[in-house]
Amino acid sequence: MSIVPPKLQRVSKLTITFLVDNNLEWMTKLPPGFTHELQQHIPHSRKAGTGEPGAGVPVLDFNDFCCGAHGFSALIETEPVLAIYGGDATAPGGSAEGALDPAAHYYTLFDTGPDSLSLVRNIRALQVPITKIDRVVTSHWHSDHTGGLLSFLDLRRKCVEDGVTTPPLTSAGEFKGQSDLDSTSPREYAGVVSNCTVDVHPSRPHLRGIAPPPTWKKVLCALPPDPSFDAIEGAGGIVEKRDDGHTVAGGTVWISGEVPRVTEWEKGLLGGVRWVKEGEDAWRDNALRKGDLESSEDDVIEPAGEAGTGKWIAEPHIMDERYAVVDVEGKGLVVFSSCSHAGIVNVIRDAVKTFNRPIYMIVGGLHLASADLYPRIEPTVKFLSETLRPAPTYILPMHCTGWKAKIALEEALGEGVVPAGVGHRVEIIGTKEVEGVDAGRMWVSIVE
Repeated sequence: MSIVPPKLQRVSKLTITFLVDNNLEWMTKLPPGFTHELQQHIPHSRKAGTGEPGAGVPVLDFNDFCCGAHGFSALIETEPVLAIYGGDATAPGGSAEGALDPAAHYYTLFDTGPDSLSLVRNIRALQVPITKIDRVVTSHWHSDHTGGLLSFLDLRRKCVEDGVTTPPLTSAGEFKGQSDLDSTSPREYAGVVSNCTVDVHPSRPHLRGIAPPPTWKKVLCALPPDPSFDAIEGAGGIVEKRDDGHTVAGGTVWISGEVPRVTEWEKGLLGGVRWVKEGEDAWRDNALRKGDLESSEDDVIEPAGEAGTGKWIAEPHIMDERYAVVDVEGKGLVVFSSCSHAGIVNVIRDAVKTFNRPIYMIVGGLHLASADLYPRIEPTVKFLSETLRPAPTYILPMHCTGWKAKIALEEALGEGVVPAGVGHRVEIIGTKEVEGVDAGRMWVSIVE
């Protein structure tokens, strides 16, 4: 029995703006459609005045440039493809019920970086129309991906209250004046959407931490707590808890459910640990995975919690991690995998199985940076360059990919591996597909 793919509406144009990443890259040659950060500042830079040296020339202000940070955030802008079928404007592969506005333009924020400073600084620096972003999707509960959420919502709320779509530059100072917009009800005017949905996995941990090799049994540190559901709502977000695959942004962006772990050598985050309270679901789920409700000495993670309070458990697989997909007409799938704890091979296998479309671009952290993960680099590169056919046109290895993995990918795939970083903007323009005619070039296969 054939599997019917989800109704993901294809897009005629996809624009990606990288708002948080570990890497800053101003000078490397980029492929067509990629724009360096510096070029984006010139339109809103002050011009030297009459009598000043270089009169009339834009003068850059580095206080208004992006900063790098250990984390990830990308703004995904999608414009759907529309076709006329029997008088109804519907997206190919969709239905009349899901008909879209020909002028529709959707803004989805995928992850928010690690802290309260970097994302909002970079939104201001790049003059992002923050109030047009009506949905934030968090890939998983790690604070280098959720740490900027509350400050984002706060900055967005200030813009809504001021009746503007774009916040002032950092050098311009704070907001002045308020509008009479009621930010508690869903309203839209002049491109400003007053409320923002925050799409999260329901299994939010109390704490996650790191237990390093060689034993993986002693917690080195805990990560900062992720924002609570109450805190998100208190900051003006509308919490939507989802662990299933679903579309957002008018059906143009797919958010995955649980990623099947099928690749033998992708073992997750080996030192990943989670604090669980006695009796809650995560406690029992962990015990059941081990086959009983008691832990042996070999399973004990130090330091132990006080009796009756909880304990650290090993959690290498980070099962709440999700990826995102956009299908660009005539190009194929663009896959966003922020941290790839599930394994990028597992992610790509699942995307191919789900949509049966070629992979045009892979974006995000491939989590191959630390020495214990070096053995995964070679089989990962082989899968992406040889087993997956056709190989992706572009791979943008970011965040936690690591230097050795980037070099190995470039050796195998050449200029298709792009050193993307914070402040870069990518525009992917689709090409028209003719049903039945273009099937010969829009194919995909995994050849073991």
